[in-house]
Amino acid sequence: MDATDFVAAYGGVYEHSPWVAERVHKLLGERQADTDLLTHLMADSVDNASVEMQLELIRAHPDLAGKAQVAGQLTLDSTEEQSRAGLDQCTTEEFELFQTHNSAYKEKFGFPFIKAVRDSNRAEILEAFASRLQNDYDAEFETALQEIHKIARLRLVAMENRK
Repeated sequence: MDATDFVAAYGGVYEHSPWVAERVHKLLGERQADTDLLTHLMADSVDNASVEMQLELIRAHPDLAGKAQVAGQLTLDSTEEQSRAGLDQCTTEEFELFQTHNSAYKEKFGFPFIKAVRDSNRAEILEAFASRLQNDYDAEFETALQEIHKIARLRLVAMENRK
């Protein structure tokens, strides 16, 4: 697959960060790769990127149950993931709690709370929010990257299952 097709196919695996797919294509060239190899190469590309690029990647993610969801501005993958977790069915109280946590988290860390929510529910997500707000910046930066890798893996598996 040439670079243009590869980035078209895999550029959205890491939210609004096609540079990850571009780097992986440079490593693979025209060779085929299975989901496990793509997962590894993409995660490795992120892990070896500059801190600035990693932070840009983290900041490219939307708030959970946030304004972008309400306005219908999420990517298709994010919309599906948040819907599977029931974030599109929040009660008024839950929605307000998500907004409060989103604001507190971004104020403390300077980036959005990230969690692979595909197999979670609202209560689990809110519990993780409360717990992770107690962490320091370095721990949350690393946790955000690990959660992003989980999201990417789940997206790659979903892509493979659609084939």
